[in-house]
Amino acid sequence: MQVIFKELTKSFEESLLESLIKNEKKEEFEKIRKNLINQASKEEFGDYQCNICLVLSKVYKSNPREIAIAFIKTLKENKKISNLCENLEIAGPGFINIKLKNNILIEEIKSNIKCPRAGVPLSKNNKNNHSKKTVIVDFSSPNIAKEMHVGHLRSTIIGDSISKIFELRGYNVLRLNHIGDWGTQFGMLITHLKDLYSSNLKEIDKIKISDLVEFYKASKKRFDNEKEFQKRSREEVVKLQRGDQKSIEAWKLLCNQSRKEFDQIYKTLNIKIKERGESFYNPFLKSIIKDLNYKEILVEDQGAKCVFLDGMTNKEGNPLPLIIQKKDGGYNYATTDLAALRYRFNKKPDGDNASRIIYVTDHGQSNHFAGVFQVAKRANWIPKDCEVNHVPFGLVQGIDGKKLKTREGDTIKLKDLLSESIKRAKKDLLKRLESESRFETNEFILNTSKVIGIGAVKYADLSQNRITNYQFSFEKMLSLNGNTAPYLLYTLVRISGINRKNNMTEEALKLESITYSHDLEWKLIRKLLKFDEVIISIEKDLMPNRLCNYLFELCQTFNRFYDQVPILKGDMDTKISRLTLCALTEKTLKLSLKLLGIESLERM
Repeated sequence: MQVIFKELTKSFEESLLESLIKNEKKEEFEKIRKNLINQASKEEFGDYQCNICLVLSKVYKSNPREIAIAFIKTLKENKKISNLCENLEIAGPGFINIKLKNNILIEEIKSNIKCPRAGVPLSKNNKNNHSKKTVIVDFSSPNIAKEMHVGHLRSTIIGDSISKIFELRGYNVLRLNHIGDWGTQFGMLITHLKDLYSSNLKEIDKIKISDLVEFYKASKKRFDNEKEFQKRSREEVVKLQRGDQKSIEAWKLLCNQSRKEFDQIYKTLNIKIKERGESFYNPFLKSIIKDLNYKEILVEDQGAKCVFLDGMTNKEGNPLPLIIQKKDGGYNYATTDLAALRYRFNKKPDGDNASRIIYVTDHGQSNHFAGVFQVAKRANWIPKDCEVNHVPFGLVQGIDGKKLKTREGDTIKLKDLLSESIKRAKKDLLKRLESESRFETNEFILNTSKVIGIGAVKYADLSQNRITNYQFSFEKMLSLNGNTAPYLLYTLVRISGINRKNNMTEEALKLESITYSHDLEWKLIRKLLKFDEVIISIEKDLMPNRLCNYLFELCQTFNRFYDQVPILKGDMDTKISRLTLCALTEKTLKLSLKLLGIESLERM
């Protein structure tokens, strides 16, 4: 529908400009042409609405309804509009409701059936493989020697979904895992490692740490309580930064141990991501200081080098500093993030040549990134035609409204949460199979349980407005009713069964003479044709819950159609026409679930 929307908008602009020229108001055109046409707020209003007559009433100091009558007359003289629109109708004080011709919608349905992206166009910037724009999505970002927990869940699945949407639109997407693999904490970890395995350091690559999280806790306890250990840990940091061979080997061991744990989680979630930790940008940190000094942005304050931020103040009303280099010469997260941002926007081979960078982290880091982006802009490290976004998200809470934790008060491990969801999905499935007296293989039960369990967790998160906190409930997310992954999967299974039974492949569909007459057919058609608009809106505002809301409404619309319209009855043209809608619904659902990182099922 985006092609139709653009054509319609262009035609309306032509007619608007013509009207303004006749009345010598051409200079007003650029001021009022934005958002000339919008989606209709309700189905009964048509496909689109034009509210420009309310704006024009202020220009002409006249009644908006009278302006609407005159404007519609001009619009009907435009052949393109006549070819697209069935009806232009005045509503309220001067709104123009726009209803498209049925044949235009049918042609769109035919086109979307054949399109591998179900009608979603490639971005105009990505139609040529040689000029594809690169978008970097920075997400997940766990820390070495710390277990992934529910806090990493949101970043990981939101980042993955955003990446998939940009990939669908034809961008070259670089998914980066900015893991915490560098910094002062490695001093205590390496010192503790050397103390425990001093006799094995010659074969350090063979050392196995059974529980890295407990190892971290033990080293942190020593650091907090033993002054001598603390002193040696700080010395170890210096050794690591200088490239001491044994320190580097110990650091690699710790990183590799953590990486195995992370990879297992990513495998379970079916997430593809390229690791590029903080250590990657370590060689560029000195040049950050040098460049900021050269541009006279850096200020020394109490021995530390920092940038005082515009528009960001502390409780006393003084400008907040972004510390770039500490008094002792060490660097902060801000320094690494600035080095990463500059590298990512730099052209190859000295950078990634990104056109847009998207950071997916919790809401608590909003001020940090606002400061980093401000400094980067002042240093001219963000090219004028490029964009940088922070995608913040809220907390995962328990049903009591408090931060989600175990009964003992510990943060819930992500692998335990996923395992529990699969376990509960299996229990529900077995209960349903027993009630239906169905026999299924163990392979079917295990796979279906995993798809439903993992899908339920992902969808429960993605269906929320990411900015807000949300309450985690296995009972709600695994329900077959409501806005849940099982409900969408159940609808998909129902459609797949119809299409499989009737051999409704794209090749089998005869699209020459499809026709529709039932109101529920047209409701489903209009809902299907909004898919591309939803995807394009997410590209702009990075809110994946828009897709979840759309899918829930699509499934509701299809299920009403399924319940009230006889799909397999009537003449052959009617049957083919209705099966066409089933086929496009199935295609749209499968593609959308894939964008959300959820596998499809043929049966459940």
